[in-house]
Amino acid sequence: MITLPVDTVLPDLIAALRSHNRAVLQAPPGAGKTSRVPLAMLDGQITTGKIIMLEPRRLAARAAAERLADQLGETTGKTVGYRMRGDSKAGTRIEVVTEGILTRMIQSDPELPGIGAVIFDEFHERSLNADLGLAFVWEIAQVLRPDLHIVVMSATLDAGPVAAMLNDAPVITSEGRTYPVTRHYLPRALPPKTRIAQATADLIHDIAPKSQGGILVFLPGEGEIRETAKRLTLPADHHIRPLFGAMPFKDQRAAIAPVTDGRKIVLATSIAETSLTIEDITVVIDAGRARRSRFDPNSGMSRLVTEKASRAEATQRAGRAGRVAPGDAYALWTKGEDGALPAFPPAGIEVEDLAPLALELDVWGSDDLSFLTPPPAGPLAEARALLCTLGARDVHGKITPHGRRLAALPVHPRLGHMLLTAGAQAAPAAALLSARDPLRGAPADLHLRIKAINGLYDGPGQINHAALQQIKADIPRLSKGLDKKPHLDLAAQLALAYPDRIGLRRKGDDPRYVLSGGKGAYLDPSDTLAGQRLIVATDLDGDTREAKIRQAAALDESTLRDLYPAQIEWKNICAWSKRDSRVLTRSQESFGALILNDRNWTDPDPDTVAAAMCDGVRDLGLRLSPAAHRFRARVALVQSSDPSLPDMDDETLLASLETWLQPHLQGVKTAADWKSFDCLNALRAMLDWNQTQRLDSAAPAHFTTPMNRKTPIDYDGKAPSITLRLQELFGVTRHPTVGKTPLRITLLSPGQKPVQTTTDLPGFWATSYADVRKDMRGRYPRHPWPEDPTQADPTLRAKPRGT
Repeated sequence: MITLPVDTVLPDLIAALRSHNRAVLQAPPGAGKTSRVPLAMLDGQITTGKIIMLEPRRLAARAAAERLADQLGETTGKTVGYRMRGDSKAGTRIEVVTEGILTRMIQSDPELPGIGAVIFDEFHERSLNADLGLAFVWEIAQVLRPDLHIVVMSATLDAGPVAAMLNDAPVITSEGRTYPVTRHYLPRALPPKTRIAQATADLIHDIAPKSQGGILVFLPGEGEIRETAKRLTLPADHHIRPLFGAMPFKDQRAAIAPVTDGRKIVLATSIAETSLTIEDITVVIDAGRARRSRFDPNSGMSRLVTEKASRAEATQRAGRAGRVAPGDAYALWTKGEDGALPAFPPAGIEVEDLAPLALELDVWGSDDLSFLTPPPAGPLAEARALLCTLGARDVHGKITPHGRRLAALPVHPRLGHMLLTAGAQAAPAAALLSARDPLRGAPADLHLRIKAINGLYDGPGQINHAALQQIKADIPRLSKGLDKKPHLDLAAQLALAYPDRIGLRRKGDDPRYVLSGGKGAYLDPSDTLAGQRLIVATDLDGDTREAKIRQAAALDESTLRDLYPAQIEWKNICAWSKRDSRVLTRSQESFGALILNDRNWTDPDPDTVAAAMCDGVRDLGLRLSPAAHRFRARVALVQSSDPSLPDMDDETLLASLETWLQPHLQGVKTAADWKSFDCLNALRAMLDWNQTQRLDSAAPAHFTTPMNRKTPIDYDGKAPSITLRLQELFGVTRHPTVGKTPLRITLLSPGQKPVQTTTDLPGFWATSYADVRKDMRGRYPRHPWPEDPTQADPTLRAKPRGT
């Protein structure tokens, strides 16, 4: 048997497991973790129970099991077996399983009877199921099974946090890979708008003539794989082998098998990153992109996004070149760009739809688990709200019997709810929605996909035969054990799975929809569904502002009413409308955010209208009359010495409209009403009688002139001020004050023009008045201008004509 780098540390690993029952193994790509560790644990008699090893993908799980069995001189189904969705071979001592299988085993019997060890392979991928599985297994080891052995293995993971989570588990590190790999980078960065497929094809054309052995090319998805393949012009003995998740299993196996009549070029997604030894590969070309599922809790939608790969992923990919011989790894980026790549990809628990996780936690009955990365609170709350909508969770946050049945199904809770409610007739829809779109470039209507499944489709678009084969294979598995139910058409089935994505067409020419969950979506105007009033949207691009609908079905309103009679209700709506600049009062029949019927509400409660108008005031802004401004300024002035007076700044007033303003808004419904409304009385009502008395005493609202006329005092400036005709102050020999503060007096001419501002009226009479008198006598000869104003009577009258 060939010696692998990990062999040198296997004794340390076995010793750690004997002393601690747990360990973290760090080993570079190609070190032999997957091939050697389970057998070393078997040979070392670490446990008499079965050894379970988790793999992130079906192809990797089966390939790992076959490789382990081959080292024992056996075939799978004897000592070594495997188990995955739809395919299994039992093994007596070692079983390689996909990650979701472990979760089902734990939920069926948390004590894991007969199992002595669990190995988490390629844990650096941080899938949601792997994180959940490790949290479950660690809890079991602490509470139920202290004898259970746990091994976490990875090529690129930062082992420290994992070891700390497992109560300072020993960390075993293997240096070196099977064969050396030389890394190569572009001499200069690609232009910004370069198509990845073209750049990758160009690099393949450049590398192929000057290299030997198979070439493994990493691309983000099936589309880029097909586009790159179309651009390749290579010798006839260069065999191009696509490798992606939606391919039939036999085609995946063909891609990793060696060729005998030439050279193999594998165009693969991240499915080839881990746990696979693709025979005869010595060259890796990495396009530097990764496609990930991202869940947006604001839209309630997941979408696939293409991002730059992390350095950890690039290292893992490069390691594929050194599995069978010395190799070379070519990056489609520069050495300088390499340092700017993120260190690790995000954990699935941080970015994916958490509805399946939330359901598993409800089945477990506790959130008190140790997660390497805790589930983010917002997305987890959204997921639990969905489970409540689907009837999987009750109002107390406890799982329902329906929820337990959902958790046992190998599909998303949405599709599980559809299957349990509609029965076997929904299996084709569930299989379709679990797979890739079998009709590329076709209209959005899902009925067309069902036709394709039944071999009856002859419309536009390209049929993805691999996806169709997968769907057809899944239908019997999904329908197994389901009861027959009354007939429901396709749209009704979909509405069961997506109650939050039932769409109502907005008014207007464009096919824009509001979804029952509150978000917006649109169809291509040329789509065959564009004229439908109601649809169920099952696939959207995830845009947070307005998502494009990629798959949907038309829904009859009568079907919606039959499915959700309790959720459709009449409500009286009284709300401020920014668009109409008024309070609207409507009676509406609604389903979620959908308004199915709308009519005028003729007798709304006045207090309800006033409350809605408060929102209008916040939209329009405060409008204070000059008198209201002066009152507020008086309160602000006195408040420094009397803190019992309320705050009346804009921020405080807007935050408390319902308290001080709403009782005074009777009859105010529109922007025009608000424009003519005076807030003075509402502001005055904020003060009780005693506060009003103290305010009037400390900061009177008016100054009474010698002619017994009241003029308002303005408190907005640095000092209280008044404005009045100069002649009205004849005879005043003491300067007016507020308390001890002199009033700032602006003296006006008979023509209401300012002639002097003073805080010392006696000083003005004694000095500046003479010059003012000289000027004013010429301009206003009919008005009195006595030489000694302190002895004159105040007046606002002019002399009679002829005098």
